[in-house]
Amino acid sequence: MDIDPVDVLAARRRGPRSARRLGGLVRRSLRTVWAAGRRELCLVLALQVVAAAALAVQVLAVERVLSAILAVGDGDGTLAGLWLPVGVLAGVTALAGITSAVQQNVERLLAEKVTVATWRQVLATSTSVSLRHFEDPEFFDRLQRVETNALYRPYQVTQGLVLGSGAALASLGLGGALLSIHPLLLPLLLLGGLPLVLTGRRESRLEFDFAVREAPAHRLREYLILLQTGRDEAAEVRAFGLAGELGQRLEAVQRHYLARLRTHVRRRSVLAAVGNLAAALALALTLSALVWAVAEGEVAVAAAGAAIVAIRMLASQVQAIAGGVRLVFESGLFLDDVDAFCAIRPDDEDDDRVDAPATFATVTTDGVSFTYPGAETPALTDVSITVGRGEVVALVGENGSGKTTLTKLVAGLYAPSEGAVRWDGVDARTYRGASLRRLVTVIFQDFQRYAFSAADNVAIGRPDETPDLARVRAAAAAAGIDATLGGLPDGYDTLLSREFPGGRDLSGGQWQRVALARAFYRDAPLVVLDEPTAAMDARAEHELFASLRTVLAGRSALVVSHRFSTVRSADRIYVLEAGRVVEHGDHDALMALGGRYAELFRLQAAAYLPEA
Repeated sequence: MDIDPVDVLAARRRGPRSARRLGGLVRRSLRTVWAAGRRELCLVLALQVVAAAALAVQVLAVERVLSAILAVGDGDGTLAGLWLPVGVLAGVTALAGITSAVQQNVERLLAEKVTVATWRQVLATSTSVSLRHFEDPEFFDRLQRVETNALYRPYQVTQGLVLGSGAALASLGLGGALLSIHPLLLPLLLLGGLPLVLTGRRESRLEFDFAVREAPAHRLREYLILLQTGRDEAAEVRAFGLAGELGQRLEAVQRHYLARLRTHVRRRSVLAAVGNLAAALALALTLSALVWAVAEGEVAVAAAGAAIVAIRMLASQVQAIAGGVRLVFESGLFLDDVDAFCAIRPDDEDDDRVDAPATFATVTTDGVSFTYPGAETPALTDVSITVGRGEVVALVGENGSGKTTLTKLVAGLYAPSEGAVRWDGVDARTYRGASLRRLVTVIFQDFQRYAFSAADNVAIGRPDETPDLARVRAAAAAAGIDATLGGLPDGYDTLLSREFPGGRDLSGGQWQRVALARAFYRDAPLVVLDEPTAAMDARAEHELFASLRTVLAGRSALVVSHRFSTVRSADRIYVLEAGRVVEHGDHDALMALGGRYAELFRLQAAAYLPEA
């Protein structure tokens, strides 16, 4: 089994994090946020500087107001002397409030930009990696952690930096004001920040480890919810009365998750309480020192009043610094999931590979074998087939014989474990995967029903080109669905989904024809059809296969079907059993052989004949 790099990284994170790594994390996060929204980032940083300056001015203004009030009370001042400090205090307080409100809105916009940029990276990876990853549960655990925990973390690192740096700037101003009042007050107060930083780091490790452990349970919970809310699942859930059973399973999963979550949050709460108690103790010591300084006559009453304001503000800033450090540290742990996921490279990414030719004379599988990740038994063993230009080649066999797997190897979606797929004698691994896949169009048994317009459902067969409605209609006509799509309320512009306003749906057979139209629109030289008529009625199936060679217009076809009557006209038929080719030839030759094909053909034909 492959080693999951995320779990290796998770183990490393349980050890001490070096300052160098933390610095690299900070630089990487800043680059990500800078690329996503540099204007918003600069504005947030500028607003932080303004907010920090406003706090320091507020403390000084408070001291001036208190001094003026005391002077009026002692008869040494006038009310007129209050207007300036009061005006400054009110103005700075208003500025701080406006700055905070604007900053929150800008941060929201920046967060969305970073999320979009991160999604772009994640989706670029998930749509390009080999299909073998989608057979691996560890891949899905990693993907789930990226989706639910890590997508907003790049911004959170920067948010933590902004929070911490803003608090540090504010602390410099407040600390300077406090030092000017009495030098003992600042170090006592700052002492309370160390426990907050240490407990915050420990909380972050707990949070990341919890997310790693709970990824499988979280995926199961999402799946059980989908079964009870999904449109495709709704009919069977009701037909079998599954709501109660599925609800009970979901309740069991949630109950066990809540039990583990309670333990987790209890541990985090204890750590947070320890850190905050230590910070509160430092605050109490600082205030006690201030009382002592006033009693000793070292600090005036007005200065003491300003000191209390400064102490309270600085205590908040120390907590903000600790919170920023915790946010950077915790988000950094989750960023490793994003980095590790996006570091997965496609199997065929190789600068030495070349583009495949635009056409071919023959494609062959040369003794290919294939084993799915985690499986012990090969799905295919030493399989060799040939598809020539313009030929219709069929794969038949019972369920689980390896037919669909073989088509995926031919289409370049899987790489064989042994042997090679060769295009005109050249190993497919010589070519870049994307260029090779342009030679093939595939319609799978479980083809996609896109919630797009009818035209887009066909034209998506060539996603890199601007849709051509004339070609769309021609492909739809070849698949026998043009009249149906053209007769929809908005014609080919009709949305094919009832999940959105104004949408319409098609029958299973009609959807299968849309999928065929998509394959014909792609106009690739090799067409792979995996049970292409499974949802069609007998007449529609007969009509399709009767006209298949005409529709293909010289293109090659590799057809998988359980219905032997539909493949008897194929140029060559390969019979698979337990992942091996056991017979091959045309229909007449295989019937004359009297082997497995003849047995299955007669068995299927007997169902349509009257009993003797």
